[in-house]
Amino acid sequence: MSRSLLIVDCQYDFIDGTLACGGAEAAVKKIVGYINAHPDVSVMYSADWHGPNHCSFTKNGGTWPVHCVAESHGAAIHEMFSRDVLRPEQRPNDATVYHKGTDDAREEYSAFEARNAAGHTVSQDAGNTVTVCGIASEFCVRESVLALLGAGRRVTLLIDALGWVDEVEHHKNLKDLETQGVTLARV
Repeated sequence: MSRSLLIVDCQYDFIDGTLACGGAEAAVKKIVGYINAHPDVSVMYSADWHGPNHCSFTKNGGTWPVHCVAESHGAAIHEMFSRDVLRPEQRPNDATVYHKGTDDAREEYSAFEARNAAGHTVSQDAGNTVTVCGIASEFCVRESVLALLGAGRRVTLLIDALGWVDEVEHHKNLKDLETQGVTLARV
């Protein structure tokens, strides 16, 4: 399929948990609406999936509080995607969920090399034209977009379907990505 939607890290820890981001709950609602309005788009969900000793955690010398520990509630993709997305093939499942950050010794913001249950990566399964949304704008969304651009994909970023850590940095990020060739759009 040539058109893909990459939904970055819409997990509970980034929405209302240990690393809750601005605009996250509203972003999830917008994304669900977008999916239901685009029945032909191939949907991919990335998800942080860390071990309890991940290098990104402050307790291990990293930058962030403990978040998205594999199999925890905080690592789960928001239930609105399973409950409110109309088409079953566009809901989170083994084929559509791609885990990243699984190596405790490596920080991994980009979803580009995240893997689904079959071992396929986002880089393998994303189409030539990729729409991106999710959390957090200045970190995992940004790095995923840059990796897609670097691989020659055309990228559209849904700016009203993003969560952020810092709103000022979020707006700087949008301007910077636009200068690099990303199309900014709204749901």
